[in-house]
Amino acid sequence: MAIEIKTMNKISEKGLALFDERYHVADDVENEDAILVRSAKLHDYPMGENLKAIARAGAGVNNIPVKDCADKGIVVFNTPGANANAVKELVLCSLFLSSRRVVEGIEWTKTLENNDGFGKAVEKGKKQFVGPEIEGKTLGVIGLGAIGVSVANAAVKLGMNVIGYDPFISVNAAWKLSKWVKKAATIDEIFKESDYITVHVPANDSTKNMIDAKGIAEMKPGVRVLNFARGPLVNKEDMIDAVKKGKVARYITDFGDYDYAHTENVIVMPHLGASTPESEENCATMAVREVRDFLENGNIQNSVNFPTVVEPRTTTYRLCIIHKNIPNMLAKFAGTIAKANMNIENMVNKARGDYAYTIIDTNDLSEDITKAIEQQEGVIKARIIAKVLF
Repeated sequence: MAIEIKTMNKISEKGLALFDERYHVADDVENEDAILVRSAKLHDYPMGENLKAIARAGAGVNNIPVKDCADKGIVVFNTPGANANAVKELVLCSLFLSSRRVVEGIEWTKTLENNDGFGKAVEKGKKQFVGPEIEGKTLGVIGLGAIGVSVANAAVKLGMNVIGYDPFISVNAAWKLSKWVKKAATIDEIFKESDYITVHVPANDSTKNMIDAKGIAEMKPGVRVLNFARGPLVNKEDMIDAVKKGKVARYITDFGDYDYAHTENVIVMPHLGASTPESEENCATMAVREVRDFLENGNIQNSVNFPTVVEPRTTTYRLCIIHKNIPNMLAKFAGTIAKANMNIENMVNKARGDYAYTIIDTNDLSEDITKAIEQQEGVIKARIIAKVLF
């Protein structure tokens, strides 16, 4: 029986090619084992009992009901860093566009008469599009994940003074961050010292409206703000008011909004951050590999609702258990297996918030044992993966 993979958007063929003959991949499959998605909204999507994983070919997962998925034992993956270079390049482009009034200059030249005086008119009118250079200016980077670190490092190479703020920076990101990036202790430090500010954090309850009237009031007059992370990170009404009053010289966002698009000194891009063939291929490839490793080996990497657990396969059977993070669960699992006179060769357990994941490797396992464990209080979902099948 084929493993059913449902695509909710167009996914790069380079990524889909990583599925072998055991998989059936299409946009009309039913009772799917996993879903690959980009921008499609899944909040109202009926998720069947057989669904084990959802992989978002991108970083943000606000289009997926992550908490509901966790309650149902559905692992949600994303692909952090896969589109980092594409977004970094567009952010750098926007740094220049925010300073040098290139867009307005191009549009203005289109309005001039096609006559002998065109060249003179251009020379006479170009002074209205004067803008400062970015070299020597201070860039504040809020969020030092894969994209934030890439932007910060590139800005250093462009001669900018860079300040970075991220109280939750990962060890991996810290290793990659240029030593010339100054570490800000608070976000207020970013607001007060920066000539340019770019934000690169996920959208959630704690980050919504993180740039609002209060934060803008602390910024330098004429600051330029870039948002290529998520629209709700910036309070729209407060930003438009600040732009109209000149407190914010330019605001550039990658998230379409009618009010922004019709506000002078605001540039709205149609969500182009990851819109490169290279980025789409990278995201699809990572998403497919995550799904395959989970379905075939039970390994979890880059999940947004369950802990990272990656273990090499050494036994005939692997029992994968998704459960609540409550006391005495491991003892119950081990006790059930011991009563059946079966030996555990390896066991690993990790937790993330209210949820936990346990892998048990053994050379002797039955469906009866799996069902007995799945019926235990606190267990959400359990499944056997036989090594001989993969």
